[in-house]
Amino acid sequence: MLIVITLGIMLLSWIVSSRLKNKFRKYSQMGLSSNFTGREIAEMMLRDNGIYDVKVISVDGELTDHYNPVNRTVNLSPDVYHGRSAAAAAVSAHECGHAVQHATAYSFLEFRSAMVPVQNISSTVINVVFMMMMFGAFFFKSILPLQTALLIIIACYSIMTLFAFVTLPVEFDASKRALAWIDKRGIVTSKEHEMAKDALNTAALTYVIAALGALVTLLYFVLQYLGASRE
Repeated sequence: MLIVITLGIMLLSWIVSSRLKNKFRKYSQMGLSSNFTGREIAEMMLRDNGIYDVKVISVDGELTDHYNPVNRTVNLSPDVYHGRSAAAAAVSAHECGHAVQHATAYSFLEFRSAMVPVQNISSTVINVVFMMMMFGAFFFKSILPLQTALLIIIACYSIMTLFAFVTLPVEFDASKRALAWIDKRGIVTSKEHEMAKDALNTAALTYVIAALGALVTLLYFVLQYLGASRE
């Protein structure tokens, strides 16, 4: 059952990811009327929000754009950094939206950042437990009973699921800030605004699918535990 669920979520994630790439390529080919590059848009949005200690840099890859709160950088892929399109405007402003969240101590971002170490530990623990269950099938029960193992897995997936759901308002808010700013600043026309909104909404779907996938997996292991408890 878990394999079927995992494959289903992976397929759905692949479909959405493919749609996102296709839309980004499509909107990247449509020139921006204001003719600003992604880098210029990012720097402008940072300045408008009184942020002067965040650098805008270019990183390799496609759709590798992200904000790094540790070294305070907005990292844009080449197509976004140099691009003059609705897609470049949307992505660069979205990543700057995270910088604005950081600067204003946005609660969900603060909570998500605090969860990162716990999330990383949970991922490591769950991988160890799965490996023990896979390769130590003959003597596993003597080391760690099944019910105890399931409780550990449930605890780890609870943290991972919470992390995935906390990520949603962080991403939605960054997109909301981005779209409001590029519209108010006159970066995009009404048509370009709709393209930017469509691109960001599609990107948001990837986070929704990840959160739902984490929740379904958590529920699966809870049911497994309840079943094992009855035996």
